Amino acid sequence: MQKQPDSIPRFGKRGEYLVAIQVLLMAGFAVTPPWPVNEIGSSPTGLATIRWLLLLLCWSASLFFGVGGFLAIRNFLTPLPYPVDDNQLVSSGVYRLVRHPLYTSILLALAGWTIFALSIIHLLITAGTFIFFNHKASIEEAWLTERHPDYPGYVQRVGKFFPSFRKR
Repeated sequence: MQKQPDSIPRFGKRGEYLVAIQVLLMAGFAVTPPWPVNEIGSSPTGLATIRWLLLLLCWSASLFFGVGGFLAIRNFLTPLPYPVDDNQLVSSGVYRLVRHPLYTSILLALAGWTIFALSIIHLLITAGTFIFFNHKASIEEAWLTERHPDYPGYVQRVGKFFPSFRKR
């Protein structure tokens, strides 16, 4: 059996499996029909309006964190949790509010749909996605800590997925 040269990273070494799991979670969420089955957008008078408002609020916040996160790290963006070689620690823009705004964006979008659809199955998938993102972000943060000596201080000041209200 021929050994791979050291210059070619082994598949999975930079978190490729985590990206594959993330894609499966997102696809699963998208193709899963709401359960229990409700007529989307209809419910007793006041509840339908509240569901529409919460959907709009969650998706607006999702857009804010997603676009803000993308713009702030667009030069260092990779689907893998392993940072690109020439990355820099970004702690401005939405990264002043949360350490993982792209994950926050996805979680808010999922939560918005889950609330709107009143779907227990989507609630379970959203909870599973949160647990998965927490695991993936922890791996990513270990690598970022190795690269950036200031990262542990950043972790103390800024919330992982949601803004921290601790005194800074």
